[in-house]
Amino acid sequence: MKTILNVIWLVLSGFWLFLAYLVAGVVLCITIIGIPFGIAAFRIGVYALWPFGYTTVERRDAGSPSCVGNVLWLVLAGWWLALGHITTGLVLCITIIGIPFGIANFKLIPVSLFPLGREIVPSDEPFATR
Repeated sequence: MKTILNVIWLVLSGFWLFLAYLVAGVVLCITIIGIPFGIAAFRIGVYALWPFGYTTVERRDAGSPSCVGNVLWLVLAGWWLALGHITTGLVLCITIIGIPFGIANFKLIPVSLFPLGREIVPSDEPFATR
């Protein structure tokens, strides 16, 4: 079932979300300061490409630089990304068929708010962190 949902998601919205996060990541990687944020955008893009069967976990070894980076990300980009995922998720949840895709959008909210210090892992191994 995860594969079917992922394929439908990929065709309808996952590919476009992936491309948007990819472009944002490339733009962010232009400067040296933006490289960690670009890598985070790439990570979110891969997660947005194939979200069913995966989840995000917090890395305990991330440290204080990721906290500072998350605050910058939240102020500059995270809040409007999360708002977009909330709006899209609510619209998708109007129909019964769209509910799983709305939930997938809701799963993208935490990582779009605070992407640094997070890792994407399979759903059956949520505690498998490095």
